[in-house]
Amino acid sequence: MRVAIYCRLSEEDRNKQNESDDSNSIQNQKAMLLQYSMAQDWDVFNIYSDDDYTGSDRSRPEFQRLLQDAEQHKFDIVLCKTQSRFTRELELVEKYIHGLFPLWGIRFISIVDNADTANKGNKKSRQINGLVNEWYLEDMSENIRSVLTNRRQNGFHIGAFALYGYKKDPDQKGHLIIDEEAAAIVREVFTLFSQGHGKTAIARMLNDRGVPNPTEYKRLHGLRYQQPKQKNSTLWKYFAIADMLKNEIYIGNMVQGKYGSISYKSKQNRPRPQAEWYRVEGTHEPIIDRDLWERVQSILAQRAKPFSGGSIGLFAGKVRCANCGYIMRSSKNRGRHYLQCSNRHVAKDACIGSFISVEKLEQIVLSELNRLSAEYLNKDELERNIQLCDNLQNKKKQLQKAVESYQKKINAYAKGIRELYLDKVKGIITERDYLDMTKEFSAEKERLECLTENCHQQIAELDTRIAAGGNRKAIVEQYANLQHLTREMVEALIDYIAVDKRIPGTNDVPVEIHWKF
Repeated sequence: MRVAIYCRLSEEDRNKQNESDDSNSIQNQKAMLLQYSMAQDWDVFNIYSDDDYTGSDRSRPEFQRLLQDAEQHKFDIVLCKTQSRFTRELELVEKYIHGLFPLWGIRFISIVDNADTANKGNKKSRQINGLVNEWYLEDMSENIRSVLTNRRQNGFHIGAFALYGYKKDPDQKGHLIIDEEAAAIVREVFTLFSQGHGKTAIARMLNDRGVPNPTEYKRLHGLRYQQPKQKNSTLWKYFAIADMLKNEIYIGNMVQGKYGSISYKSKQNRPRPQAEWYRVEGTHEPIIDRDLWERVQSILAQRAKPFSGGSIGLFAGKVRCANCGYIMRSSKNRGRHYLQCSNRHVAKDACIGSFISVEKLEQIVLSELNRLSAEYLNKDELERNIQLCDNLQNKKKQLQKAVESYQKKINAYAKGIRELYLDKVKGIITERDYLDMTKEFSAEKERLECLTENCHQQIAELDTRIAAGGNRKAIVEQYANLQHLTREMVEALIDYIAVDKRIPGTNDVPVEIHWKF
């Protein structure tokens, strides 16, 4: 029999000599599992080891590689220390241990909790372990969230990375101290802006002098940093300067919680309303004094309205450079408004530079919109092709998937309650244990049933909106034969617009419009 050994450690390892070394705990897991394999006279196909990954992380690299090899039946057995080392999610227990592994001819064994798919009698215990592990994840997430919230409210820095200009205090956890080399650049940026220099001009000055941007500075100094995803990541950009100039951390205030996770099962974050941010004054030494800060904020307020009348730009935040992907900024020359690549002037060869007038872009969008609406109105059959209700349909599908997921869990809890009753009758568990466990199962089952009912109500509401909003023809008619666009129309109709560089020898600028419908 060929066995695949899987090991996992979720805690930060403090026993490593080097980052590439396995932790002592992983080594102990390997030793235990190898010894067990030898005792069973199994051949070890491979050892899959994920260090510093949680049991709810589905993207664990070795875990994914194990599943790929299992599907190709490169081994016969998956061996773990405990079932929770493999996964803490009941959904994955059912999907792989009880679903796909038997189809692939794979046996799952965990030593400590005696899980073995070859033993049909302990399937119930594996499911209960899955539920307990699921509860553990949720409880742990709530406990961690509570601790982090408390630390944020008390002004402790809890981020993985210190803000450029600061570094983590090695003698006091959660406290920031000034990094003088970077702080000098921060002071220079604020001073230059207060003297009338623009954000792009400041970025270009720093790039011309070869000053590394915050990410590159941290990399060069061996500090923790977030891996950049964009091109020209070593250059200072307009947005880096803009973000710096309005960050209160530079005046000694700790501001955190601008983003929050969607759920404990996802690493995705979403912006939180400013009213929900955690802001504590005077938590660390300021880099920028109050007078300079106030002058800068006053200038920012004056410059925050690029168009006459103080209105937001027609295409603000909607137009990207087709070459580098950065948001194009507005400018004004001789009474006309233009959009240009924000990378165009930060450094030589940073980008080829896309450029277009707002007036021209508006006419291109209007022309395309009128063409679509005229074509649509002339052919009722195109009603099927213009999916203005796609967003509602997608929301409905998501809710339906959620209902299916909730229903599976409800069925699992119901089955668990029935099987616990049989165990009580057989004398396998005591009356007290039965009452305690069924109480938790029943409470969770009721919670899921409430969530299911709520989803059904939302689906019914969506069906009504789809039926009412499904009159796509009427929706498009209101945008037919337009002469001008409004910001509301741009928000409602356009996801984003990609603008390329003007075609040499012509006045044509390639434009790609990504509609919301």
